[in-house]
Amino acid sequence: MSELKIYNSLHRQKEVFTSLYPGHVGMYVCGPTVSGESHLGHARPYITFDVVYRYLQFLGYKVRYVRNITDAGHFEEEGREAEDKIAKRAQLEKLEPMELVQKYTNLFHWAFLRFNCLEPSIEPTATGHIVEQIEMIKTIMEKGYAYESNGSVYFDVKKYAESHDYGILSGRVLEDMLESSNRELDGQEEKINNVDFALWKNAPPEHIMRWPSPWGEGFPGWHIECSAMSSKYLGKQFDIHGGGMDLQFPHHECEIAQSEIAHGELMARYWMHNNMITINGRKMGKAYNNTIKLTELFTGNHHLLEKAYSPMTIRFFILQTHYRSTLDFSNEALQAAEKGLQRLWAAFEVLQKLSYTADAQPINEELDKQVRQWCLECEEFISDDFNTAKVLANLFELSPVINSIKGGQVKMHELSEETFQLLKKTWQNFLIDILGLQPETLATDNSKLDGVIQLLMEMRKEAKGRKDYAASDKIRNQLLAVGIQLKDEKDGSMTYSIQ
Repeated sequence: MSELKIYNSLHRQKEVFTSLYPGHVGMYVCGPTVSGESHLGHARPYITFDVVYRYLQFLGYKVRYVRNITDAGHFEEEGREAEDKIAKRAQLEKLEPMELVQKYTNLFHWAFLRFNCLEPSIEPTATGHIVEQIEMIKTIMEKGYAYESNGSVYFDVKKYAESHDYGILSGRVLEDMLESSNRELDGQEEKINNVDFALWKNAPPEHIMRWPSPWGEGFPGWHIECSAMSSKYLGKQFDIHGGGMDLQFPHHECEIAQSEIAHGELMARYWMHNNMITINGRKMGKAYNNTIKLTELFTGNHHLLEKAYSPMTIRFFILQTHYRSTLDFSNEALQAAEKGLQRLWAAFEVLQKLSYTADAQPINEELDKQVRQWCLECEEFISDDFNTAKVLANLFELSPVINSIKGGQVKMHELSEETFQLLKKTWQNFLIDILGLQPETLATDNSKLDGVIQLLMEMRKEAKGRKDYAASDKIRNQLLAVGIQLKDEKDGSMTYSIQ
């Protein structure tokens, strides 16, 4: 069995993984802010850490996987104003904030079940842990590393840096940050240093989501939420903390600082960060009008998409690239992934039907050795910082061998029985159990569903055109009752999302 090595962002190198408690692993991954629908960028971290979770379990570890839900708004430290994303979106959709949170939490769960992601062991919410956050802030204040100002509480970064390494994870230098942080940010006049970050914010009158605290009514800062929830369920120190590379600074850096003061030790021993997804070579974002929601991916209902793509195609596409490398999305790349996945499934289905038959003929030593090597390398590759790309490359190498056995070009006796059983075990272990791929039945079902919805939308459009508003409303309401929401766009078109 190969030693598991993980690239530790904290030390910028691969390290042999050893768990804090033998046989047990504690893993925390920053979950979604449920102020809107999940998009393609969200798919990468949760599929990446699903493979990490699966492989740790495959190795025999008992894993406590904690992935939070951020439902207490999202304080934008970098914005000019303290923006509560959830309250803002709730007002736009005419929903109560927690009604909106439930809607997008459900949609998140729905999408990632389709990706065949295992559910985490614990999924705590920020709003369910306000007490723990307040207690942690009080501890930090008692130790002299935070201060209250106008009902808000800030972490004193400069004081922390006198005896600790602020920038240990991101590599940033405090002096450079102090010189460059001269923008007019919200609450800057309340801070001792412009790099100090909020642990608690005083809620202005218009802020909907608010809780009582020793400093007045307010809401927690973004970073304190994860520190409080991870320590509650995994302890003061745990094994793995994961998330996207975009969270490395400031979120994870601030987590480290406040947790170290509150608990007296570094919160996580291994820090893992997946790289970003780009769209046709460009960063994904509202400014580029290239953010693709997961429901749009599944239905093809987006101007950048040539067709719908199944959840398994997207999962396969993501796993074809190592998680620390940039992944560029394009229709060409998705369609190539779709064909590649079909090839692997075809080979797997053939292999499942094959059974070894003994023969007096000698084995093909060269072929037998090569097949064994490709199989055994899968374990080496997944143990080398979860290199799913190399694992899939080896499965592609094995596919022609399997098809040749079926076609008769390779005789069964050319492989030893031991090698043949290793071949079957390798495909089951890696394709299904570790990489989490599954048959493409969902793709067919989804394309049929999309066709039915498109027909109903056309019928509704015709009803509105002849001013039969009763029929129009009936179609909309009955679709909504089964979890499909129609939206009339400003240009007269119609879109839908699945709740």
